[in-house]
Formats: sequence, C-alpha cells, structure tokens
Amino acid sequence: MTIPRLASLLAASALGWASLAARAEVPAPKDVPYPGTLTIHVDATDVAHRIFRVQETLPVRPGPLTLLYPRWLPGTHSPSGPISKLAGLVVTAQGRVLPWRRDPLDVYAFHVEVPQDAKAVAVAFEYLSPQNPGEGRVVMTPEMLDLQWTANTLYPAGYDARRIPTLASVTFPAGWQFGTALEEASHAGATVTFKPIAYNDLADSPIYAGKYFKRLDLDPGSTQPVHLDLVADAPEDLAVTPEQLQAHRALVQQMDKLYGARHFDHYDFLLSLSNKMGREGLEHHRCSEDGVGPDYFTAWAKRVMERSLLPHEFNHSWDGKYRRPADLWTPNFNVPMQDSLLWVYEGQTMFWGFVMPARAGLWTQEQARDMLALLAATYDRGRPGLASWRTVQDTTNDPIIAQRAPLPYRNYQASEDYYSAGLLIWLDVDAKLRELSHGTRSMDDFARAFFGGHNGVWATRTYTFEDVVKALDGLEPFGWAAFLRDRLDGHGPWIHGFEAHGWKLVYTDKPSTAAKAMEAARHGADLTYSLGLSVAPTGALVDVLWDGPAFKAGLAPGMSLVAVNGHAFSAEALRAAVTAAAQDPQATIALLVKDFDEFKTVQIVYHGGLQYPHLVRDPSRPDTLTDLLKAR
Repeated sequence: MTIPRLASLLAASALGWASLAARAEVPAPKDVPYPGTLTIHVDATDVAHRIFRVQETLPVRPGPLTLLYPRWLPGTHSPSGPISKLAGLVVTAQGRVLPWRRDPLDVYAFHVEVPQDAKAVAVAFEYLSPQNPGEGRVVMTPEMLDLQWTANTLYPAGYDARRIPTLASVTFPAGWQFGTALEEASHAGATVTFKPIAYNDLADSPIYAGKYFKRLDLDPGSTQPVHLDLVADAPEDLAVTPEQLQAHRALVQQMDKLYGARHFDHYDFLLSLSNKMGREGLEHHRCSEDGVGPDYFTAWAKRVMERSLLPHEFNHSWDGKYRRPADLWTPNFNVPMQDSLLWVYEGQTMFWGFVMPARAGLWTQEQARDMLALLAATYDRGRPGLASWRTVQDTTNDPIIAQRAPLPYRNYQASEDYYSAGLLIWLDVDAKLRELSHGTRSMDDFARAFFGGHNGVWATRTYTFEDVVKALDGLEPFGWAAFLRDRLDGHGPWIHGFEAHGWKLVYTDKPSTAAKAMEAARHGADLTYSLGLSVAPTGALVDVLWDGPAFKAGLAPGMSLVAVNGHAFSAEALRAAVTAAAQDPQATIALLVKDFDEFKTVQIVYHGGLQYPHLVRDPSRPDTLTDLLKAR
C-alpha cells in the first residue's frame, strides 16, 4: 500500500469516527409524564396487499426528537421487532416535511429536528406485513387479521412507556368484527376509536378481526369477564359443541381455584382457526394471541396437542405479566431484556399448561399422561445436547441468540429447552413439596402464594431467583437454592419427577392415543426413539437425532426419503420396515435418499423395533400424579 493511499484511508477513518462521535444520542427513558397524548390511527382495510397504513400525531417541543420502533418484544423475549417491514416513513410539522435520519448504531431509532414553530409532528408509514411464512408470520388474510401495535407504531424516546398516554383508532374492512382487550369509546362506520390507554398497555393489547367471527362468554355473569373471540377461515369452522364450550369454561374455573385471584379487569382469548394466518401463542396481560388449525373444534379428537395452548397462554396472565422476572421488566420496548428466569416464566407455565387441560376436561387423564410421556421421552432419549454440553440455564439465552429461527440439529442444540425441561423441574418441585409436607403441600400452594392475592390488581410485580427460593422455603424449609441450581446447571437425569410421583417411563411398539393423534394431524412419522428421525409426509426429514441410528448412517435434516427397501416412501412403509427388521437380526433398512440433486442408498442397521413412550404405574410408590391432574 502506498503512503498517500494509507494517509487517505486514515483521513477517511478519522472523519468516520468524528461523524460517529457527533451523532445524536437516543434519549434514555425517564419516569416522567409525556407532555400530551400520542394519537394513532391504523387503516387495516388493504387485505389484498396485506398492508397496514399508520398515521400518528405526537405533541412535541422544538429541538431534537427521536422516534422508536419497538425492538424488544415481551412474550418473544427477544429483539425481534419487524423493523425490516416498516416503509414509507414521512414526518411533517406545520405542513412541512421534516428530514429524518436513522441512527447508525440503533436502526430502530429515527432522529428528527423539530422546528421552533411546531407543537406537534405527524408521522405516516406503512407496515408491509408478511406475504408468506418465509417472510415471517402471516397476520393478514382475506378473512382475518392480527393487528399488533408493536409492529404498527413509533413512539417517542425519553419516556417510560407507561407514562405515554395514547388514543388509538382502527378502520377495519367493512362488515368485519373484532376482539381485543381494548375498550371501545366510539364506532363510526368501519372505524373504531378506543378509550385512552398508556402506550405500554396499548402495545399489550392486539386485535383479532375477521369476516367470520364469534364471541363466546366463558364466565357468564362475572364482574371480571372472560371471553373466547374466534376468527375463522370459513363459517363452518366456528361450530362449537356444548361440551367443548363447557371445557373452556371449566379452564377459567380451574384457574380461579388455582390462584384465588384474577389480575385483570377482563380477559379475551383471541383465537384464529386458520391455515392461512400464521399459528401463534403469545401472552398478554388481559388477552392472548392464539392460532390453531381451522378444525380445532370440528376435528376435536386429532387436536389433542393444540388444547394445551389456551391454558398455557392464560397462565401467563399470572406468571409473566402480573409477576415478571426482574430482568425482563424494562421501561420501554427498546431497552434490552434479559431472560435468566424463563425456566419460571415459561417452564412453570408449561407445567400448568399440561396440568390444567386435564383439570378442565380439555384432556382426559390418559391423554395428559400420554402427553407427559412424550415429553419425558424427549429428555430420556431425545436431548443429547442437555446430557452433554448445554444446561437449562444456558438455554434461556436462546430467544436472543436465535430468535426462534429454524436450527439444523435442535435436539443437540437443546434450543429453548427451558420450556419442557422447566416443566420437569417444576414436576420435581411438586414431588419434593409433597414429600417434605407428607402430602399437605404441592405446587398448588406455591402458585397461590407466589402469583395469587390482590384480586383485580394488574400492575406488574417483579421477582428474582431469591424470591422464588424464599417462597418455596415459606412453604417447606429445604435447600431449595441448591435443589434448583442442580437442575438448572447440571446435565440430568431429567425424569425422576415421574418416578417420585409413582409412574415409570417405558417404551412399547404401540403408539399412545395422543401420539397417534399427533401423527395423524401431521401425516408423517415420528420415529425418534427407534430410527432416530422424524419425517414429513413428503419424505422430508424434519429432524435427525444426534448420534442416533439414522445419524450414524449418514442421514441429516433437509434430506428427503424417496424409497424404503425398494418401494416408494410412505410413513406406513417406513414403520413396516422397522417392524420387519426387528424380526431379522441380519436385515438392514435400505433408504433411497435425495440430498440436494444427488440420490444415494443408505443402510440403517437397527433391530429394536418401533419405540413409543408410555407412563405406567409403579405400585411401589404412591400415585400423586393422578392427584396433580385431578380437577379441583
């Protein structure tokens, strides 16, 4: 490199550093009132293009102004605000267009200089929602939409989001109905204006709207009403039997018996029944965004797994919203979150998400045990990553690391296992509480003590690891900190909670009714505990178990099975080949595999037959699992 060239580069570098040093700072949030009301209008009528058009007015003072697009989203626990889909941003004041500049180090921040004669600025932009699942979750179809305020607003930096008053309105497609936790103030044609609310709570109150809509009262006569708001692809999908309605009403009753208090003034389950709008499970304090298949009600027997969704998200109103990990509580949506207590926030919620369906009658006790057996097997044989290199505590970082992107070997990476492994930790806690108290204490007592009380209060209360330990010690003194840390920082074993509850995990060649229902719904084959693979109906390998028989034979996710022992691939043919190989110790299973544009035959040596998990009673121990799953 020549001396003049080097000098030129150094000069350019110096200018770059000077420019960086001179950049506008993003004001930190302060706990002071915002001077005025942020007004927001969303035109949600362009379902053909799947575009939300946003107009805002912000009271301002002359001088620097920074607008923020929400980045750190509660419920996702990650910096996943869809900034790439914001377009057409224009800021004006007094009829003049104001230049804006995106912050070079924080692309979610937009800097504007407000002129001296301006008392307000107008902001307009479009949210270009995903056209297909490859671009993100689809939130707008010809029949329905999901309006998420975090995707459809900019808000002023420098203020606690709880101190920014907002007045929001939406124009819906003609004839559509909607469900939301927001309260309606007025209705003019297709435009609805909602009552004033703090920006923090607005962001926590999405809207489901649709052409085919039904609202079901899950707690008739209550002063803290609970509703199930349904939007569907077709009107026939809205058919709900009296028995199905009663099971959902029983869920509300059982949650009341568990916690003894409601931390909301009203609650709405927002449930889409659709193959078009993306599936969802996202908690909010006074509602939840839930998405299942269109036949959730009409093919009830096949949708066993989906019936844990509403109990899970409803539980978050207590665990995650009313009481929130201290490192997840932030003053606005652009201050980084930390996820260290997700094994409580999500893990304990998943625990109740498996218990409450049984108590409410959404599952039978047999279905609940079958679902628990599938989960137990995952940690008995299907999570080599947690048995070797990762810990549950480390997986709480995954929403920030991967933001729920698909992973090549999820079983080895143990991604977000704070959910399911967290359930097993709390199952252990339940068994230990029963043991220490001689059967007088259980997780029900912890739930009421930690998340109950103060009926009707829905201001957030934070907690720490030490608070969890203190609450457990208040029930039964014990070395709870060491008990929990051993499970959070260790590598298993994971299933002794079932044994402590009087049940054993076994494997047979017959799938449980829950396993059959799940395979029927997916039309594929889950042979994780035999061949070490799961496969879609097309033959695409969904997952391959690390160091399992299929892995050792050279199979990997992304490949496709074309033929089994010389015959065209089908899930039935693959199961039959596994069964046949169990009868012949000399046999191998020959799979014709497509890998990119290459075809090859892979021989799997496996003679263990089909392997499906089940829980069976251990008569040497008391059965406390049945009591855990029993309706209160």
